Amino acid sequence: MPRTGEIRRTTKETDLHVRVNLDGRGEASVHTGIGFLDHMLEALARHALLDLVVEAQGDLHVDGHHTVEDTGITLGLALERALGDRAGIRRCADALVPLDEALVRAVVDVSGRPYLAYGIEIPKWQMLGDYDVFLTPEFFRALVLNAGLTVHMDLIRGDNPHHIVEAAFKAFARALDGATSLDPRVTGIPSTKGTL
Repeated sequence: MPRTGEIRRTTKETDLHVRVNLDGRGEASVHTGIGFLDHMLEALARHALLDLVVEAQGDLHVDGHHTVEDTGITLGLALERALGDRAGIRRCADALVPLDEALVRAVVDVSGRPYLAYGIEIPKWQMLGDYDVFLTPEFFRALVLNAGLTVHMDLIRGDNPHHIVEAAFKAFARALDGATSLDPRVTGIPSTKGTL
């Protein structure tokens, strides 16, 4: 069965459509109205080897917060749906990703218990185009809570905000790919409790 999830979510602040295929090839069609966020979601798809469609319309005349957070919520819900009962997955994985001087570690457990430990401190505030770097933890928190993941992310080193944020998205993507990959040695749900 294909591991796909599709969610439409509409509020007074945003209107989102997200479709994800966990067994894709890294293809992405992303339009959020925030150029740098589009770039990060395209990188996430490429490095997680999942196919991703994101169509978002938000109240960008206010700021990017609602669009970024609601994109995380909707992507998390689509991932949760695509994972189904989570049978046969590896469940846990980690990744270290460098981008020039920046190095970020991400660890993912597809546990069903949402938790984000976010140890990435950006040394200086910066807008990357129309993207506020301080919205990055809001995106990941929303995604993790709605997908039912336990995620630890740490900045090992780095000082360029663009490099740090991009390394974070890529590290998360690679760890997500490893954790959600099917392992032929795993039978059923990868938990001694029998459920995730």
